[in-house]
Amino acid sequence: MAIRHLNQIELAARWNISHRTLERWRWTGEGPQFIKIGGRVVYRLEDVEAFEANQLRASTAETPTKPAA
Repeated sequence: MAIRHLNQIELAARWNISHRTLERWRWTGEGPQFIKIGGRVVYRLEDVEAFEANQLRASTAETPTKPAA
């Protein structure tokens, strides 16, 4: 099975956010895990889906849990 990767533009489109937000999240350590090879940044689809699942909330009072390393 081939691993699917998303680049920064594809992920920004998926979430309807600015690609600059993803850049800031990488710099601050927020957001999904990513792979950087040379100057290219990609996100594994499985990491994106895990990050999305971790963002589910039943209330605005809930805080996110740290993903397992």
